[in-house]
Amino acid sequence: MNKKDFESSFLPKLPDSPGVYLFKKGRDIIYVGKATSLKQRVRSYFSNDLIKTRGRLLVDMVTLSDEIEFKETDSVLEALILEAHLIKEKQPKYNTKDKDNKSYNYVVITKEDYPRVLVVRGRTLKQDLDKQNEYKNVFGPYPYGGELKEALKIVRKIFPFRDKCTPFVDGSKFNPRPCFNRMIGLCPGVCTGEISKKDYGIQIKNIEMFFEGRKKILLNSLEKQMLKLSKEQKFEKANEIKRSIFALNHIQDVSLIKNVNLEEDNFKTVLGDVGGSDALGIRIEAYDIAHMSGKNMVGTMVVMEGGELKKNLYRKFIINNFDKANDSGALKEMLERRIQHKEWGIPNIVVLDGNEVQLKTAQDAWSFASEEIGNRESGILFCSVVKDKSHKAKDVLFLNIESWKNLEKINNSEGGALIDKIREQIIKINHESHRFTIAFHKKRRTNSFL
Repeated sequence: MNKKDFESSFLPKLPDSPGVYLFKKGRDIIYVGKATSLKQRVRSYFSNDLIKTRGRLLVDMVTLSDEIEFKETDSVLEALILEAHLIKEKQPKYNTKDKDNKSYNYVVITKEDYPRVLVVRGRTLKQDLDKQNEYKNVFGPYPYGGELKEALKIVRKIFPFRDKCTPFVDGSKFNPRPCFNRMIGLCPGVCTGEISKKDYGIQIKNIEMFFEGRKKILLNSLEKQMLKLSKEQKFEKANEIKRSIFALNHIQDVSLIKNVNLEEDNFKTVLGDVGGSDALGIRIEAYDIAHMSGKNMVGTMVVMEGGELKKNLYRKFIINNFDKANDSGALKEMLERRIQHKEWGIPNIVVLDGNEVQLKTAQDAWSFASEEIGNRESGILFCSVVKDKSHKAKDVLFLNIESWKNLEKINNSEGGALIDKIREQIIKINHESHRFTIAFHKKRRTNSFL
């Protein structure tokens, strides 16, 4: 197909919306792709520099084709799933040429009482033939692993699932401990015994229906479940399903179409391009104190940059200036000592334990120490993680609410779902901070007895 035929016959039909497009030769589908904007994406195949940007293979495909079909979807996520179905079903010539099947990614649901949902490479599926009996269902292929991981994050927020944690066994003499994903609401409580095998099975069925592309049937099923629970006066569970229905109808899949550079620019616009953030993305530091009635008091600093924990940047502090428990004083001392190290850079976000009063005390200590040594703290957000009675993270409390509101303004912009990303990272580093501090305190306490 040439550019003139495309612009006269096909371009006017293409919508500016997400979906899947199919290049055809006669009745044969020779290539399948997905798009954020069908109009813009398909038009790109008829640009003058296609051979430079896409290579000889796709130039040949465009020349050979004589028809283009498309199917609109409600979201990019659904386009991603539909694309995988069509590649698997039709085996288009130029998709299989473009990438070896062994390099594709698949979503696997295991055959267990509490199934796990995992991403597995095609070559792993082919090599581990003996493990295939352990798989209840396999969805794919998905050409790009990064996109699939982002898609699973979206699905998991709607339908939380288990991936790594150990299911809680009734009658166990050990108290159930929530995994990290349970703490941030991405595991339904398999590890703590909060969800039955039957209810978890329904959740897995919902995930399977979604990956099968049966969204309308899934929505009808959820509505029936919601009505049944309401009649049984199980209003809390009915409300959970109501939220899932809303989420399915309003999928926020900007993370699948994001421009990474633009996202980092948005972070820096709001938080300020402070030290330590210019090359590695957003820097978050979490601080924690541990002691036994004031004895063997220690503190730690845990660091995350660009969403990744940086263990080589962790720091330990021995607090010797207090004879009795004084967490605020110890925290103040630790921050004053930390700020002396200009070579560590300046964080964008500081995460602490405590309420708003303690956050203000920490901010004042940081600001005073910064002024004393001529350092720079402008733009730092101070926050803590709010937890419920079972110690599960509920929310993030920010001291500088105006900066938080600025972030909320761009939450749904082209830069990506920043609020969700920041909350997730803060909760993760807070959890890691507790782990690291407790381990250091135990070692310090043990050494003191020797």
